[in-house]
Amino acid sequence: DDYRYFPEPDLVPLEPDAAWIEEVRRTLPMLPAQRRRRLAEVAAATGEQAHAVGIIVERGADELALALIDAGAPGDRVLVYVEQHLGEVEPGSVDVAGVAALIAMEVDGALTATQAKKVLGVLLTDGGAPVDIARTLGFEAMSDDALGATLDEVIAANPDEWERFCSGDDKARGKLTGFFVGQVMRATGGNADGGTVTRLLGERAGSRSTSG
Repeated sequence: DDYRYFPEPDLVPLEPDAAWIEEVRRTLPMLPAQRRRRLAEVAAATGEQAHAVGIIVERGADELALALIDAGAPGDRVLVYVEQHLGEVEPGSVDVAGVAALIAMEVDGALTATQAKKVLGVLLTDGGAPVDIARTLGFEAMSDDALGATLDEVIAANPDEWERFCSGDDKARGKLTGFFVGQVMRATGGNADGGTVTRLLGERAGSRSTSG
């Protein structure tokens, strides 16, 4: 059994010096763990978004995500777009400026998430400016007045839910907010901005409390 302790004759002894090791280290690409850490920091990712960061890096789309953030798109929405909407797209073929502009339109409330996704589909296949694509598709931002009128109709049609919304605690309001937003979305064919509807709900509830 002693033969197991003899040097392997076919393996040449290798003793790399420090300079050679440093040269090899400099030529190595950024490793996945470093790339995940970099994207998470730039995107200000939360713990819940760590999974999205990992998927994006695994797909090799982290440079695209960083480019979108550098173009002005908020990190949290970039992570959603790159993970969920751009997963099947070659990162190098994406119009960074166009997608960043589209994300800005969604964040600003000019487009709903559903509308933005449809605009993105056209943007990826045919190109063009997001604002022009949205106009061609007939996606016009609803004004607060138009949304408010629709919300008032929904409130009138659901008095019990509205009463619970106005008198309930934060947990109850949270659940009923989803109900009212869903009803307004249905009434507007998905053209309402959920954030705006939520704001209008709070304003109406506050006005009722003040007048009461």
